[in-house]
Amino acid sequence: MEEIQHRTVDINGIKMHIAEKGQGPVVLLLHGFPELWYSWRHQILALARHGYRAVAPDLRGYGDSDAPSSIHSYSILLSVGDIIGLIDYLGVEQVFLVGHDWGAGIAWGVALFRPERVKAMVNLSVPFSPRDPSMKPIERYRAFFGDDLYICRFQEPGEMEAEIASAGVERALKKFFTSFGPGPLIIPKGTWLGDSNTPISLPSWLSEEDVKYFASRFEQKGFTGPLNYYRMINRDWELVAPWAGAEVKVPTRFIVGSKDSVYSSPGLKEYVHGATFKKFVPLLEEVVVIDGAGHFINQERPEDISTHIYEFIKKF
Repeated sequence: MEEIQHRTVDINGIKMHIAEKGQGPVVLLLHGFPELWYSWRHQILALARHGYRAVAPDLRGYGDSDAPSSIHSYSILLSVGDIIGLIDYLGVEQVFLVGHDWGAGIAWGVALFRPERVKAMVNLSVPFSPRDPSMKPIERYRAFFGDDLYICRFQEPGEMEAEIASAGVERALKKFFTSFGPGPLIIPKGTWLGDSNTPISLPSWLSEEDVKYFASRFEQKGFTGPLNYYRMINRDWELVAPWAGAEVKVPTRFIVGSKDSVYSSPGLKEYVHGATFKKFVPLLEEVVVIDGAGHFINQERPEDISTHIYEFIKKF
């Protein structure tokens, strides 16, 4: 990836690493878990060829960006603040915003809190979720899926980190990349990562070299920062209470894989194709389901995703 430039910038009280290429309107690409800027390697090159300035940060806690130690440093408000700070640093009033997984969650937050900074948005895998005042999210997840759902298993500080350390970072990453879908990701205590002597076969879209790059960064920073996003879910639910019922008023395309574990969650298909999603995202122009694709769709179907992003944002 020698064609992609890298630098570290001071944003919102942290040092943030960004990868970028191209000249023109800015497209910000926000990665998910357990990923890095590198997840957008294909889209960075494609968007630059189309005349855009593609910028992909390592989110706080990830890669070569700072990883504050406090769980409360990973709130949705601080994460959105990071992106607004990055937009300011880049010297533009508006950007095209693209997010996947946790990056999609942050992108929804940016569009909800500061819609004037977003020209249009493409989000992958995770739809906008209106706040349910009746129950905290973690309790709802436990009620639906039990304590071994991955989100629930990530709640106890240090527990998942110890399991990953015992199995090894490369093995853990391979397991995550091959386990998100279809169906909910269930992680039984102490057994999910399996016997280290049993190899994990990689999908065609992910090479051993790719895994080694991801692992080199997670071995450097660890998993605590990334897992802390999950540990803030209930607190985020409290923090966003002032925006309960608010709509995301940014032109949006939503893309999901038919075999994504998120898409197969109970009621999710009906939600994203129904009136409620459109009610809360009134400028939603299209829901795209890519047949046969899983959760890590920007890596798995890079040409399709690059084309969908370009075909949507070129209209604005």
